[in-house]
Amino acid sequence: MTPHRKGLVLDFGGVLTTPLLPAALAFENGEGLAEGTLLTRLYLDPEGIRITEELERGALTQSQWNEAAAALLGIPPDNLMGRIFADLRPEPSVIAAAAAARRAGVRVGILSNSVGLTPWNLYDGYEVEKRYDAVVLSEDHGTRKPEPEMFRLVLGELGLTAEECVFVDDTEQHLAPAADLGFATVHAVDPARTVAALEALLGIPLRDKDPDRVTA
Repeated sequence: MTPHRKGLVLDFGGVLTTPLLPAALAFENGEGLAEGTLLTRLYLDPEGIRITEELERGALTQSQWNEAAAALLGIPPDNLMGRIFADLRPEPSVIAAAAAARRAGVRVGILSNSVGLTPWNLYDGYEVEKRYDAVVLSEDHGTRKPEPEMFRLVLGELGLTAEECVFVDDTEQHLAPAADLGFATVHAVDPARTVAALEALLGIPLRDKDPDRVTA
């Protein structure tokens, strides 16, 4: 019988928040952009890929990215990152599950490809330093998921091995490198399914009777 894992590593955007895609689509609609413009210009176009990866590594500031990305999109740069993700909200059930895991003795960390902290802070209001045992942001280390070094950094912060941990991410391409290191992995597609998978892997109940209650 496989022993239950005692560490939990969570991606942030799209796991502890509502999904990224609906927010991006709402932004496109509000700006009068064709559906799929963000994906095409920022994640498929070589220049878009370059500036976004440099942002995640901390080689570009968010303000610099805003300027460069706005030029690719043909729209104003003012607080562009914040405008793109203005509709993101906390995902209560997963936040509550993470809190329940911590109360049960599981060490819980965040592993996030960051997008800069100013002028818009993705993590604002989530009290990440208080609510989690480790917070590893890509821009602080010059590396990014799916590079193995990112996963090793959070393991070092948690004081655990990959074989002791579960990794959750909404980006499927980030899961295989984690699995190669020994993590159990969960693809975050639906919050209820994510929490159920974590209950099985951690061997503890995580569902709060009141999913809107967030505890430290």
